[in-house]
Amino acid sequence: MSVNAEITEGPLSGGVLPEPVGQSRPILPGDDPFYVPPAGFAAAAPGAVLRSREVELALLGVIPQKVSAWQLLYRSCDLHQAPEVAVTTVLLPFGADPDEERPLLAYQCAIDAIADKCFPSYALQRGAYSPGSLPPLEMLIIANALERGWAVTLADHEGMGGYFGAPREPGYRVLDGIRAALSFPPLGLDAATRVGVWGYSGGGMASSWVAEMAPEYAPEIDIVGAALGAPVGDPGETYIRLNGTLHAGLPALVVAGLRHLYPGLGRVIRDHADDEGIRRLDKIETMSTVEAVARFARDDFDDYTDIPLADILATPEVLEVFDDIRLGGRIPECPLLVVHPVHDQIIHIEDVDGQVERYVEGGAHVTYVRDRLSEHLSLMVISAPAMLEWLTDRFAGTPLPPSGTTTVWSIASSALSPLHGLLTVGRTAVRVLFARPLGPN
Repeated sequence: MSVNAEITEGPLSGGVLPEPVGQSRPILPGDDPFYVPPAGFAAAAPGAVLRSREVELALLGVIPQKVSAWQLLYRSCDLHQAPEVAVTTVLLPFGADPDEERPLLAYQCAIDAIADKCFPSYALQRGAYSPGSLPPLEMLIIANALERGWAVTLADHEGMGGYFGAPREPGYRVLDGIRAALSFPPLGLDAATRVGVWGYSGGGMASSWVAEMAPEYAPEIDIVGAALGAPVGDPGETYIRLNGTLHAGLPALVVAGLRHLYPGLGRVIRDHADDEGIRRLDKIETMSTVEAVARFARDDFDDYTDIPLADILATPEVLEVFDDIRLGGRIPECPLLVVHPVHDQIIHIEDVDGQVERYVEGGAHVTYVRDRLSEHLSLMVISAPAMLEWLTDRFAGTPLPPSGTTTVWSIASSALSPLHGLLTVGRTAVRVLFARPLGPN
């Protein structure tokens, strides 16, 4: 019910929001009163549900999905732990009995954009129009968790600002979204629920922050494992490598967002970028991921600065940002499965090797699989069976596989992936395409 949804208010709401009438598609988050913080929200505990509504999901906004879904507005915090609100979309398998025990999967979509039309809470709704955004395509992966009977939470982990590439705060928002899901009565979960974490690419980066921040921010959550696919590792190095390439729009998206979070970076950009460079950063904030990559292919920020880009990258303000957004500075306590293509055309293998090395040196249990044959996009699908089986084992309490690094020709034929895994993922994709109920058969 994405259009005329019943809205349930929490104790701090201060009244019932008006329901949209006659809308043909859901309202964008920036215009939707559901996302407006209620008065006094900052006094609530992190993860407290402030507002909820039932919604209807659809693949690409068109093919309705048979799954129970709600949106939760809850109290969280930003990069500096100042109170803010965030939204997560929570799912139960079709026809699920909330009294049955089940695990919770925190799946982080690859939002990889600033525009709110790319947020999962909007892009996954029936009637949503978000061409070029990535979360709708990930419904084909998320459905596999529902087919196994799991509950799922899909946080808008970039926050209302859509700050792609920001450190720490994606972890805060996801962890508070987990707290909100565990306390939301229709899901039937509780504090003892086992929680798994999963994401790929930009979602893998956000999931890394979840795993890193959990020990200090939400130690009470029973996170039994985090599956990290192509998790970026070092966003600063990724920016340097991708600038001027076919994928130059991705680092431009990161810079466009982070300039609002880091005053020093914003000042450097204002001082040294010309008017056209600033206009391009402003424009990219309105674009979906695919649109930004297509529009800014081979764009070189060196063409829009009054001094060489190398000199800008060497300034203390930029180096501070690069150091802050690098993953691996905090050590997860949950076991990790990391997968990455050796020949990834977007995220260099060395950057993920470095992230894993920092985790291992800090004492984390990491099973790291490097895939020789896949590239960035294909590995997301090919690795899904291994991720699902590994998470299933963590929920079941199965003994962990050995910690260590393995380089394979394809993860699809590795010990982590069952032979029928890709067929099962394919069958689930067919169920999504044909609007079949999503839940255990």
